[in-house]
Amino acid sequence: MNWLLVALGAAVGAPLRFLTDRAVQTRHDSVFPWGTFAVNVVGCLVLGVLTGAVTAGAASSRVQLFLGTGLCGALTTYSTFSYETLRLVEDGAKFYAALNVIAGVVAGLGAVFAGVLFGEALWD
Repeated sequence: MNWLLVALGAAVGAPLRFLTDRAVQTRHDSVFPWGTFAVNVVGCLVLGVLTGAVTAGAASSRVQLFLGTGLCGALTTYSTFSYETLRLVEDGAKFYAALNVIAGVVAGLGAVFAGVLFGEALWD
């Protein structure tokens, strides 16, 4: 039954990723992949809060499978992040490629750490 929780979470996360990416990217007239950046950082924050909740005993392993593995797994995307970085380099936008890598990693790690602290504080 665990696979079903993951599949249901992914069924929510994948369209959410697509719609969020399009909504964010259409608001920016830039070669920088703001849509992918946004979904990855938000996904890191959600996963961090969820991890804090699980650590505090406020969320079950089933919630973790649905939200963490399913929803966040489909919402966030390392492959698109990598592809868009490569595309930026190939298009000569090396500054934006470097910015995408540095900002993506720093913001993602910051979001997950902040999320864990928030989740633990909220449910401790």
